[in-house]
Amino acid sequence: MLTRDCRLGGIQITDLPRYFERVHGRVPIDSLKASWLIYGKGFRQTWLRGFVKRGFDIIVTAVLLPIALPIMVVMAFLISLDGGTPIIYRQERVGRRGQRFTLLKFRSMRIDAEHDGQARWASNDDERNTRIGRFIRRTRLDELPQLFNVLLGEMSFVGPRPERPHFVDMLSREVRYYDVRHCVKPGLTGWAQLRYPYGASVGDAEEKLTFDLFYVKNHGLVFDLMILLQTVEAVLFHRGAR
Repeated sequence: MLTRDCRLGGIQITDLPRYFERVHGRVPIDSLKASWLIYGKGFRQTWLRGFVKRGFDIIVTAVLLPIALPIMVVMAFLISLDGGTPIIYRQERVGRRGQRFTLLKFRSMRIDAEHDGQARWASNDDERNTRIGRFIRRTRLDELPQLFNVLLGEMSFVGPRPERPHFVDMLSREVRYYDVRHCVKPGLTGWAQLRYPYGASVGDAEEKLTFDLFYVKNHGLVFDLMILLQTVEAVLFHRGAR
């Protein structure tokens, strides 16, 4: 009755998910209802939003690629000295609308890192990392080849990080609304990467999803620029690197 009286008296009422989202920059999954996803504000994937985002990706890639190419040549040389070939690691990932694509990275682990064919999450100070691999993962230089994924339109600069099909299948069964993150392109960096340390469990994936859902709901040019600027800060100070 009190809530109704406040509403009729002209006082704005905010429900728990919206309040939690505003304060913490994340969407609480436990109290989230499907009706809120369907009828609530946000989660709009309009052609204009997609056009602006794609234009932003192309412009930033055109600026960064000439700068990154000399660094990539040096990285390729160091990797070949440290562990031979292959230099570029290709791995299948799940992108927008569940479409699979080949993600490109500089190889940072031993060639036999998954010799038994069993998919494993990477961890901090993973013993499978090579000497140069530890450095390029800490500085995130291993992600530079993904500029070509962005150029091809398979990824965006900002978005949820793409996962491997094995983990996507498992997490879609274990975590509510996990598939919602696939309504936008995966990104080189993202809101969840800035706000949550690198995780390697179902519980970590669920926590990161709360930030991914916040991004999917609210993403736009200004938000993307803010995330990119914070990513530069994180790289320079090695904050959140894995």
